[in-house]
Amino acid sequence: MCHTDLQKEIRHLAEAKRAVILAHYYTEAAVQDVADFVGDSLALAQQAATTDADIIVMCGVHFMAETCKILSPSKKVLIPDPAATCSLAESCPGDAFAEFVRQHPGHKVISYVNTSAATKAVTDVVVTSSNARQVVDSFPADQPLIFAPDRNLGSYLNSVTGRNMLLWDGACHVHERFSPAKILEQKALHPQAKVLAHPECKAAVLRLADVIGSTARLLNYTVESDEDEFIVVTESGILHEMQQRSPQKTFIPVPPEVSEMPGCSCNECNYMRLVTLEKLFRCLRDESPEVTLPEELRKRAEQPIRAMLRLSK
Repeated sequence: MCHTDLQKEIRHLAEAKRAVILAHYYTEAAVQDVADFVGDSLALAQQAATTDADIIVMCGVHFMAETCKILSPSKKVLIPDPAATCSLAESCPGDAFAEFVRQHPGHKVISYVNTSAATKAVTDVVVTSSNARQVVDSFPADQPLIFAPDRNLGSYLNSVTGRNMLLWDGACHVHERFSPAKILEQKALHPQAKVLAHPECKAAVLRLADVIGSTARLLNYTVESDEDEFIVVTESGILHEMQQRSPQKTFIPVPPEVSEMPGCSCNECNYMRLVTLEKLFRCLRDESPEVTLPEELRKRAEQPIRAMLRLSK
């Protein structure tokens, strides 16, 4: 079945089953195009918290589907491929992190949304890259803080807030692969282009950026800016929405320092790319695979997410 036919069948199934399809900016373009809502982690969490659909289909990675279930326990939550996990979430196992927290009494715990329900369950407040600084600044200056799991985002937050948060040593495999050398190569080819970087990148990469921000912030900047060229230092899936919003502008992906596919100029999330139209169609048709959580764990994980949503209004 061709993409166009699959998209029609998916939309028909979604309407018949009263399902809402949520897709992250990092999924492939064809999946984004068939979704009811496309956004970053914060926007998807907000949508999951307010939808009146009977079924939520999360076209993203597993922690995003868990977040949907945490916020909408009475709804059926589906994920097209349960193998679509997250390198950052996997870098912070819930049991190991719980022990780390126990070893540092007196600290409040801030966890990035890119974590499992088990990690969220030992967290005081969850953040996304959109609201992380706002949440960090909400704590008194003398309050010791733990930030997990992304060391790069945590280091960036320490630098802009003047904090000295204790950082868990985790990282995203996509943003870790960016290097200053590859950015400088693109700057030499496009000297007028603005460099846009996600704060999950290493400090040496962020020093070359004109704009640092969440996926949504980078997207909005490209729409509002008078500039015509942008070097984009985050997962290349966002370029589809950038081009959709600003077809007259030029968006240049930065290749990883070492490419797994010679000749490819994109830095892609291996897990997000597991979500395809074919899997989405089967997922809706069969209402499987379904994401479930033990109720006690779900309740504990819900509290820090609700705290984030209150702070992000």
